[in-house]
Amino acid sequence: MTTHDQPSFAVHIPDVELEAEPLDPAQIVSGTPEVTGRVLWESADGKQLRGIWQITPGVVTDTEADELFVVVSGRATVAVEGGATLEIGPGDACVLREGDRTTWTVHETLRKAYHISL
Repeated sequence: MTTHDQPSFAVHIPDVELEAEPLDPAQIVSGTPEVTGRVLWESADGKQLRGIWQITPGVVTDTEADELFVVVSGRATVAVEGGATLEIGPGDACVLREGDRTTWTVHETLRKAYHISL
């Protein structure tokens, strides 16, 4: 993980090596999805995170943070409880609100670059 005092940098998102981020088994609805990720930058107070995240096919539930992300590869359907169903794929930008309860149906391994506010 990097910190707030890192100089400006660039990464090629498809090539960033990711680390395992085990899912809580209670989040898995179907399949055997695996999550990996890497935090590239964190604010000094730990309330802002920027990084890369990936999930393999399957269906999972989550409660979201305040997040903006851009899909780099893969496809998924994200159903927001009481709200929209989002069809996302490469090049799509998505905003999720803190507290959104979501169900992710991942059709093809999805990789995204994100900014989260905690």
